[in-house]
Amino acid sequence: MNYKDYFKGKKITVLGLGILGRGINDVKFLADCDADLIVTDLKSKKDLAESLAQLADYSQITYVLGEHRLEDFRGRDLILKASGVPLDSLYIAEARAYGIPIEMDESLFFKLAPPDITLIGVTGTRGKTTTTALIYEILKKAHGEGTVHLAGNIRGLATLPLLATIQPKDIVVLELSSWQLQGFGESKISPHIAVFTNLMPDHLNYYKNSMDAYFDDKAQIFANQGSHNFLIMGEEVAGLIEQKFGKRARAKKIVAGASSVPKEWKPLLRGTHNKENIALAVAVGEVLKVPLETIHEVVESFSGVEGRMQYVRTVRGVEIYNDTTATTADATLVALKTLAHNKNIVLIMGGADKTLDMSSLLKNISQYCSTVVLLAGTGSLKIQKDIMQIKNIGHCHASSLTEAVTQAMNNARTGDVILFSPAFASFGMFKNEFDRGEQFMALVSALE
Repeated sequence: MNYKDYFKGKKITVLGLGILGRGINDVKFLADCDADLIVTDLKSKKDLAESLAQLADYSQITYVLGEHRLEDFRGRDLILKASGVPLDSLYIAEARAYGIPIEMDESLFFKLAPPDITLIGVTGTRGKTTTTALIYEILKKAHGEGTVHLAGNIRGLATLPLLATIQPKDIVVLELSSWQLQGFGESKISPHIAVFTNLMPDHLNYYKNSMDAYFDDKAQIFANQGSHNFLIMGEEVAGLIEQKFGKRARAKKIVAGASSVPKEWKPLLRGTHNKENIALAVAVGEVLKVPLETIHEVVESFSGVEGRMQYVRTVRGVEIYNDTTATTADATLVALKTLAHNKNIVLIMGGADKTLDMSSLLKNISQYCSTVVLLAGTGSLKIQKDIMQIKNIGHCHASSLTEAVTQAMNNARTGDVILFSPAFASFGMFKNEFDRGEQFMALVSALE
């Protein structure tokens, strides 16, 4: 069936509009297909003003904002759930009670796409965005513009709208969060090529401190693969997958680590963790028979992804890096290890608590940092006493990001590094981690 015929006239409740662009583009796509739409979000009309402005031309959409109503989950043909909405939501339960299908963007796309496309899914706690972007660049170089598509957990890139452009035999590369993989689990499908970078504690506030629940959602990337599919794993997670899932991981397995990247290659990306990302992307290229010289060329020209240990500029002899997507202690510690030289880092960190263990970062921070500037937030409150008790480092608090950047510059000396690597979520002071990063970039750009 043509995708427009599938959606035309269908009564669809979109649960979660959001501000990152994916929900907006899904709603635009469904409205263009003449679906009967109710869009509901707990955020207020004021909070969603920018999103709603982009949908102003679609007069046929019914909005329910600042609340959800049970009646909007009855008598519908389909619920399209945003990734942050828990599956145990009472509204999802209401829809299930009435036999209404629950779908998510990426998995619904896969069900409706031409059957002979190749779908590559990338998940993991860290490195999935960099790995996804590098795979995309390698395959785009090998196959040409227009036949390889990037979507999934990428800011502003909804996946459903690809149905309008996808052609048979095209390749789609999706970054997939644990929440997005719930949709794959619900539909009992998995990508043709699954890439699993690593597994570390994260989102435990959502998963009620259960690493098993978090791992179970991540595992949907391979749980429904067949023996003709491929599962490419980082070295550290490979043993965990074998131990917990064993025969459930039925695909052809490939383990890739930093040591498998040829020593003579000279990638722009720094750090062992990035060599691991490169190794995973190389393995995908090899599975799809991309010439090694093409892979090599792309790897050595790939400069990374915005907000991930991103070099911004040097001001008065101080290098400044934007690592806003570091929302865990492990991620910030990796950045410190990669960039530090003789305790020369002024670290800006802090934010909202995700109930993660911060002990490894607190234990090692004095090896890398001369000063820590702590932003406001519930997570910051939990660790501020520990930070103040660490010997041989300076520490200060900032009520705004502007103040934090000013304090960091005041404490930095020629040859130092200012690293913005929060180790916590962005809720409270910022709309999201992207807003946080954009504000930081603007402040740094204005420095003289």
